[in-house]
Amino acid sequence: MRPFAALGLMAALAAAPAFAQDAGQIARVRGGASCPGCNLFQADLSNRSLRGLNLSRARLRQADLTLVVMNRASFAGADLRDVNAFGGVFSSASFAGANLTNATFVGTYLQGANFRGATLSGVNFSGAEMDRAVGLTQGQLNGACGDVATRLPPGLRIPECR
Repeated sequence: MRPFAALGLMAALAAAPAFAQDAGQIARVRGGASCPGCNLFQADLSNRSLRGLNLSRARLRQADLTLVVMNRASFAGADLRDVNAFGGVFSSASFAGANLTNATFVGTYLQGANFRGATLSGVNFSGAEMDRAVGLTQGQLNGACGDVATRLPPGLRIPECR
């Protein structure tokens, strides 16, 4: 291969996103289909009712889940880093083993949600209703933040967001 051709190929590969979103998979989920292990990077799922979906092990990093209703959905083992779930409803959803680092769950309804083994570092739970959530530990909550309106299970506390 010619040196300039090799450089051009290398530049093209470097510019291509390594884990770009999959528009077809996003469209299926927006239509209400389960999609375990799918690449939903930066997906806009806001203002939708998507109850009972299986999105376990899916990549939802930087997705917009604003005002979504996803009761009984499974996000087990999923990548939810930097997700915006402002005002969402996730009753009895499973976040078991999921990575929620730096996600925003301000004003969300999380009653009955399962957080067993989830990474909650940097998560903002201000105003979240999660006093019936399961699998939460004080260690997980120590890395997250909330406010006086955050409702937690008995015996648990959350640092105030700054």
